[in-house]
Amino acid sequence: MSDNKTTKQTVVEHGTEFEGVMRSQCPVVVSGQVKGEISAPSLTLTNDGNVYGKIKVKELKSQGSLGGEIDAESVELSGSVSDNTVIRSAALEVKLQESGGNKLQVSFGNCELQVGDASKHCERLGGRDHDDRRLGYWHERKHQLRR
Repeated sequence: MSDNKTTKQTVVEHGTEFEGVMRSQCPVVVSGQVKGEISAPSLTLTNDGNVYGKIKVKELKSQGSLGGEIDAESVELSGSVSDNTVIRSAALEVKLQESGGNKLQVSFGNCELQVGDASKHCERLGGRDHDDRRLGYWHERKHQLRR
């Protein structure tokens, strides 16, 4: 019997493609491709990882390619975010990543970022429009209220 406790992970290795619903009670690490729904305590995408779909995690760290509808408590991005992506998170950290030409970059497509507590954004608007939680709407509405 071994006393060596290893941390369990759900791993999608490089060269593996998964499509469907993935629910895990342990952290998920993706070096391959996943398309679908992921629910887990945390999700880590390596440089080669590619995830597109509906993601619900407490912690997301992405160095790869990410897209879809993401709900997380904290997000750390250093890869690319594809078009038509919505990221909802209490905290967002963007880290520059070295690309092929030695440039440091993070690539965002046409996406929507909702960072922080949505109720605080509504408070800044005088308590109006609690049901519409789109960040762009808050920004436009804030400028309309200042006029």
